Amino acid sequence: MNAEAPGAQNAVEASGITKSFGGALALDGVDLTLAWGEVHALLGENGAGKTTLSNIIAGIYRADAGRVVVDGVEHQFRNPAQAIAAGIGMVHQHFRLVAPMSVAENLHLGSPQTPRLVTEKILVARARALMDELGLHVDPTAKIWQLSVGEQQRVEILRVLSRGARVLILDEPTAVLTAQEAHDLFGVMRQLVAAGRTVVFISHKLNEVLEVSDRITVLRGGRHVVTRDTAGATARGLARLMTGEERELDVTHRRIDGSAVLTLAGVSARNSRGLIALSQCDLVVRGGEIVGVAGVSGNGQTELAEVITGLRPLEGGTITVDGTDLTNASARQIAAAGVGHIPEDRIGVGMVSSAPVKDNAVLRHYRTDELSAGKQLKRTAVVRFAERLVAAARVQTRSVHTPAGQMSGGNQQRLVAHREALVGRRLLIAAHPTRGLDVLATQEVQSALIARRDDGAGVLLISDDLDEVLLMSDRIAVMYEGRIMGMFDRGDADRARIGLLMGGHAEEAFAP
Repeated sequence: MNAEAPGAQNAVEASGITKSFGGALALDGVDLTLAWGEVHALLGENGAGKTTLSNIIAGIYRADAGRVVVDGVEHQFRNPAQAIAAGIGMVHQHFRLVAPMSVAENLHLGSPQTPRLVTEKILVARARALMDELGLHVDPTAKIWQLSVGEQQRVEILRVLSRGARVLILDEPTAVLTAQEAHDLFGVMRQLVAAGRTVVFISHKLNEVLEVSDRITVLRGGRHVVTRDTAGATARGLARLMTGEERELDVTHRRIDGSAVLTLAGVSARNSRGLIALSQCDLVVRGGEIVGVAGVSGNGQTELAEVITGLRPLEGGTITVDGTDLTNASARQIAAAGVGHIPEDRIGVGMVSSAPVKDNAVLRHYRTDELSAGKQLKRTAVVRFAERLVAAARVQTRSVHTPAGQMSGGNQQRLVAHREALVGRRLLIAAHPTRGLDVLATQEVQSALIARRDDGAGVLLISDDLDEVLLMSDRIAVMYEGRIMGMFDRGDADRARIGLLMGGHAEEAFAP
């Protein structure tokens, strides 16, 4: 921790912070003290109050009670602009970028540093200079909608840093980053704290917290549990503080020789920028197995999930499910064939955040005789179906009539995962299904995938987290630049060999 401070001894002192939403208490008298020149990790389950507390410090919410002191001066922020003027910036878990605009335009949008007269050349040059300074790089000419999720996250981080934040709050910044990208981000964080700035690091990845943080604060149920130095902390001990219990997921791996549920033969497709994203992909998933797809983000995993589920057209090759040709079939036809899809972007693709929980619960089931009669929904049946799904998925919500966007990210993902597991009676495509989830929520979603497998369905698990792929998969496929580089049975999987294939080094990986 850096001992030098820009002003007062502490960067931020939040005391007695209380906040309720619609009568539900989100924070109950929480205290948080941030020192200058430290990485301070904020831990807790989904819904523990981490993001709410951060939103109050960053000026997005106003506390019902309590006070926030920044660099020795008490503030009552009414908006994020006032917070950034005081030196506090926040990078949110869900992106706040303008999709049709370029990276360079997003970095300059609303910034007081933007020149009055600008050209694309000037904005791109300034963006590149900022990226070189911070060590985070994205194509400044690309439109936001053309970027991968990981690249969009990098733009968010760059945007806040460019506005001179001295206290930087990162809400699950590594949830969309590969291991190497996360390592690079940690280097940037260390540069910031070495210069006397403060970084608040919100994460569910306990190994990352232990690696990069100086101190840790744990919240549970909207209350402060403990603040302690990272030195001497263990992942198991932190998990117990977060959840109040200790659980481990037990996965038994299988060797399946049965018939194929999913077959991809020579599949090729382009990405949203018109570039080849999948090239001659061959892949088989059998009923009763989990096939994990390992690879560095941006190597075709997103497009792979989309072509299988009817969200992206193929340029070549065939896709069959249970022997039926579904090449370029519609998403509805593919769902009717028993294919479920937990999408990479649960907010933008997996649900309608403004709609109530009950409508999101039946989003893929409403055409059934149980829930509709002709063009009319059976409202009572819809509520009953939603209540059963919420109970089975352990979704924490005040009511099935509550807007889904008001739930925590973990509860949203539980809802989507269990809904899609019902759709995927033959095949379940799970793209980054535990991204951004806490320990218990992660285990619950993983348990849902295992249960689907044990019921005889095939599961295709796409994840940037190699540890998750190794934990969950019966077989592992490795992707690089849109190609399947290799396939391993779990018992034969070697982390070093998989790492070589993920980097495109096929000859070295298969060398005797």
